[in-house]
Amino acid sequence: MTAAATDLNTASRSGNDFDALAKLHWNDLYRYAYRLAGDKHTAEDLVQESLLRAWKSLHRLKEPGAVKGWLKTIIRRENARRFERIQPKLSEMAPEDIGAVRKDYDTSTEAFMLRRAIAALPAEYRDPLILQVLHGYSQQEIADQLGLSSAGVGTRLFRARQKLREALGEVS
Repeated sequence: MTAAATDLNTASRSGNDFDALAKLHWNDLYRYAYRLAGDKHTAEDLVQESLLRAWKSLHRLKEPGAVKGWLKTIIRRENARRFERIQPKLSEMAPEDIGAVRKDYDTSTEAFMLRRAIAALPAEYRDPLILQVLHGYSQQEIADQLGLSSAGVGTRLFRARQKLREALGEVS
């Protein structure tokens, strides 16, 4: 019998033994939860909630040697539950009124020229540029959205900036 199986058999007999099992795997579980959540406090909450679920359903574990993987699966599912609970707040503002409320719209001549130059770019260059600069997507995310390779997106972004410099009269 493996050490994990022995620990699990012992843990199923009493709460104190389950505490020992939890302490044995706590660091690994915390590191995994931290990678998922990216936040110390959220990771601690995930581990605690997951250990509570594990304790309640310990009788369902069929393979005692797989306790660590089982616990990590519970953490992953508990992390997914965090996002199921989020209810986005809906705005009462009509979509057509959103632009009218903006006070940070730059009306300078330079901004007008830049917007006109961007609009004049071919779509193959304009779309990746807008996705990166205005929407904040990474090169890989843009590649996924447009069905291109990451290198292809990089080339298009480079050429888009070159064409903008030319259109705005800047010397490279």
